[in-house]
Amino acid sequence: MNDPVIPLSEACDINTAPPLPDLFCYQALGEEQTVGHFALASESALSISYNGINQAVMMVTPGNLEDFVRGFSLSTGMVHSFREIYDIEITAACESHHAAVEISNRAFWAMKQNRRHLAGTSGCGICGVEALEQALPQLEPLQPAPLPRTSSLEGLRERIRLAQVAARQSGALHAALYANPAGEIVLCREDIGRHNALDKLIGAMANDDIDPREGFAVMTSRCSLELIHKAVRAQIGTLVTLSAPTALTVQWARRNHLNLIHLPKHSPARCYSPAP
Repeated sequence: MNDPVIPLSEACDINTAPPLPDLFCYQALGEEQTVGHFALASESALSISYNGINQAVMMVTPGNLEDFVRGFSLSTGMVHSFREIYDIEITAACESHHAAVEISNRAFWAMKQNRRHLAGTSGCGICGVEALEQALPQLEPLQPAPLPRTSSLEGLRERIRLAQVAARQSGALHAALYANPAGEIVLCREDIGRHNALDKLIGAMANDDIDPREGFAVMTSRCSLELIHKAVRAQIGTLVTLSAPTALTVQWARRNHLNLIHLPKHSPARCYSPAP
């Protein structure tokens, strides 16, 4: 077969929209060996530099990259406030992107003092961490936020499915979503990496001036410890996950006053934090 790619879109604005998946042809193994086409998720290497110093390389799904860089900068502690980010310039090559970020002198000095090399992947959230203190950091606990109304969680899985436009076409994508207090999906960000998806959502919420203490964030993926770190640093009051949390994530959520709710597929929602 010599028909590798059928592009669905000529171009994509890497800052505002995820790209449409490309169709790849395949041969179905079996007696008939038929040929078909299927949409596959996009993936790109993104390097990030702060004030000219290379800091991280992440595998991401192109699209909403400014949202990602803003969220990543805050949730990994590169900056402590979005006000410390002065400018983001994103350039694209064939299979990669580069984000040149300008941050305040105070944030840049702190970054150099605590520098770690984040050679990131889409599957592991703590790759490149050099010290235990970085994997288990001291966080500033949140001000407790009210739990969402039970009615706002009813039918949430179906609303999430409808919001995941790219995943419905290609699969292989996690989603981070923001729902308002009524449970309506306001923002959806998708990526091959669950941490990347949450970073994109954090950046998008800041861009839209959404108060992270209102409504709730939703993750379609496993709830790892670093997702708790990111949510607390972004001052998200409530995190809802479709997959059960681990014991450690529950302990950290309770310690930092993050509401943590698991939404099983066939059972009522389970609130693990705050403790009953």
